[in-house]
Amino acid sequence: MGSNSELREIEREDFQEQNNVQEDIIRVQPWQKQITIRGVIASTIIGVIYSVIVMKLNLTTGLVPNLNVSAALLAFVLLRSWTSLLQKVGISTTPFTRQENTIVQTCAVACYSIAVGGGFGSYLLGLNKKTYEQAGVETMGNSPNSYKEPAIGWMTGFLFVSCFVGLVALVPLRKIMIIDYKLSYPSGTATAVLINGFHTPKGDKMAKKQVHGFLKYFSMSFLWGFFQWFYSGGDQCGFSQFPTFGLKAWENSFYFDFSMTYIGAGMICSHLVNLSLLFGAILSWGVMWPLIGNLKGKWFPSSLPESSMKSLNGYKVFISIALILGDGLYNFLKILLFTIRNIHVRLKDKNLGSSPDNQKQGLDDLKRNEFFMRERIPIWVAFVGYTFFSIISIIVIPKMFPELKWYYVVVAYILAPSLSFCNAYGAGLTDMNMAYNYGKVALFVLAAIVGKDSGVVAGLVGCGLIKSIVSISSDLMHDFKTGHLTFTSPRSMLLSQAIGTAIGCVVAPFTFFLFYKAFDIGNPEGEYKAPYALIYRNMAILGVQGFSALPQHCLQLCYAFFGFAIFANLVRDTSPKKIGKWIPLPMAMAVPFLVGAYFAIDMCLGSLVVFVWHRLNSQKASLMIPAVASGLICGDGFWILPSSILALAKLKPPICMTFNSS
Repeated sequence: MGSNSELREIEREDFQEQNNVQEDIIRVQPWQKQITIRGVIASTIIGVIYSVIVMKLNLTTGLVPNLNVSAALLAFVLLRSWTSLLQKVGISTTPFTRQENTIVQTCAVACYSIAVGGGFGSYLLGLNKKTYEQAGVETMGNSPNSYKEPAIGWMTGFLFVSCFVGLVALVPLRKIMIIDYKLSYPSGTATAVLINGFHTPKGDKMAKKQVHGFLKYFSMSFLWGFFQWFYSGGDQCGFSQFPTFGLKAWENSFYFDFSMTYIGAGMICSHLVNLSLLFGAILSWGVMWPLIGNLKGKWFPSSLPESSMKSLNGYKVFISIALILGDGLYNFLKILLFTIRNIHVRLKDKNLGSSPDNQKQGLDDLKRNEFFMRERIPIWVAFVGYTFFSIISIIVIPKMFPELKWYYVVVAYILAPSLSFCNAYGAGLTDMNMAYNYGKVALFVLAAIVGKDSGVVAGLVGCGLIKSIVSISSDLMHDFKTGHLTFTSPRSMLLSQAIGTAIGCVVAPFTFFLFYKAFDIGNPEGEYKAPYALIYRNMAILGVQGFSALPQHCLQLCYAFFGFAIFANLVRDTSPKKIGKWIPLPMAMAVPFLVGAYFAIDMCLGSLVVFVWHRLNSQKASLMIPAVASGLICGDGFWILPSSILALAKLKPPICMTFNSS
C-alpha cells in the first residue's frame, strides 16, 4: 500500500514538472514586477558578502572560481526564508518566483563581478606606490611619476565611467546570439537549470537539503575562522602557518594552511585546475626556485634583495608572465578561429529556418523565444546609452589619468563593440571569457605607443578600459541566456544588471579599502601578496622597455615556458581525451609560481573530498557539493568582516602560535 502511494506521489511530481513551463508562460509577471524591493535588498546582501570573498581571493592568489551557481543558491535561501518567515507570522506576501530568483542572482553577480574584474588585484592596484617600488625604481619605464595611490573617490569614479558602457554594447545583438545562433553559454544555462529545478515540487525538497548543508558548513567555517584568529597574534603565527610537511617544506611554502575558502574553491574548480596548481607549485617552489637561488652571485648579484626584479623575484614574475601570455595567446587565437569558422558555417547555411535543428525545436523553446522577443529592448536605448556613456568616459578618464590621451579612449570605444562580440560569441560556445586577454593586448599596445614616460600608466588604464567593456557585455549575454530559459524579461535583466553594477561600483572600492587599511596588501612575504598587481605592472614595463627589463638568462627561460604553454594546449586539444585530460593548464600553473604552494594544497584537498564523495555516493555528491562548497567559502569570507574591523581597531589576537626546530 505504501509503495503504491509513493508511486502516485512520484507520478504527480513528474506531471507537475512537465506542466511547469506552460504554467510559467501563463503566470509570468510583467517585467516591472519582476524587480522587487526585497530582491534588491537580497542582491545587495549577497553582493557584499561575495565581494568580500572574491576580494580576498583576488588579493591572495588572484584565482577566483565561478560563483554564479552559488549565488543562485544563496538567493533562493534568502528569499525562500524571508517569505516562509512572513507566512509563519501571518503576513501575506507575493509568491517567490523563478523570475525573481533569476533577477536576484543577476543583480548579485553583477555587483560582485566589479570586485572580481575591477582591477583591485591587478591593473588598478598595479598603479600604487608599493607595486611601483617592487617593480624596481631604477627600471627604465618605471618612471617616478608612474604611480597613483588608491583612493575611494577616483576608483569609484573610474568604475562608473568604464563599466556602464559594456552594459549596452551588445544589447542589439541579443536575438542573434541567443535565438538565431542558439549559443549555449554553459554557465548561464547551468544557472537556469538550477533555478528552474528549485521552483518545482521535487526541486523544493532538494533545495531544503542544500539549504541545510549550506547553513551547517557556513557555521562550521565561520566558527573555525573565529577560533583560528586567537592564535595568529604576530607574523607567521597561527594555524595558517602550520608546518604540515616539516619546517624545510614550510620554508618553501609547502604546507596546509587550514583555509576553508580554498578548500571550498577546490571543490568548485575542476580536478584538472587543482592538479595543475599543484604541478606548478612543485615545479617552481620544489625545483626551480631552490636551484636558481643557489646561483646567486652567478646569474644575479648576491647584494640585491630577493624582492628586486633583477634578483630571484624577477624570475618568478617574468616566467609567470610567459606562461600567462602563452596560454592567453593560444586560447585567444583558438577562440577567434573557432568563432570565425562557426559564423562562416552559419552564414553559408542559407536554410537555417528549415534545418533539422529548427524542425525538432520543441514547443517549450518556441514559447521561450516568443516571450524573449516580446519583451524586446528598443535599439535606440542601446545606441543612445553607448554614445552617452562613451562621451562621459572620453571626457573624464583623461582628466583622471592625463597619460591616457582622449583620442586613445575614442579608438577604444570604436573597437570595443566588435571585440565584445568576438568575446561574447566565443564565451557562448566554450564558456571561456577572454576579456583579460583583450585587455593585455591593449596594455602592450598602449605601453609601447605612449613610451617610457607615461606608457606604464596608459597601458594599465587602457587595459582596464577594454577589459571592463568586453567582460561586462559577455556577462550580460550569459544573463540573457539564463533569463531566456527561466522566462525572465530581458528588460528586467538589463535593469537588474545595471542596478547590480551601480551597487558594485560603490561596494567594491569600500571592500578593497577594508583590506587595504586592515592588512599589508602587496607584501611578498605576507598573506595578501596581490601577485597580479606586480605581474600587470611588469607587463606594462615590458611593453615600454622590451626584453632589457629581464634579469640574466631569464629570457631563455621565458621562451621555454611560453613555448610550453602553447605546446601543452595543443597536446590537450589534439590528443585523445584520456591523454588530454591529464595535460596541465598553463594559466593555473602560473599562479603558484609567484604566490607559493600552500593554497594549491588546500584546493587539491577540496578536489580529494569531491573525488571520494563521488566514489561513495555520486548522486548525493552532485546535489550537495555546490551547497557545501558555498557554505565553506561564505563562512570563512564572512569572518573577514569582523576580523578586518578588529584589525582596524588595533585589536590583535592574544596568542602567537609558532613552530621552531627542536
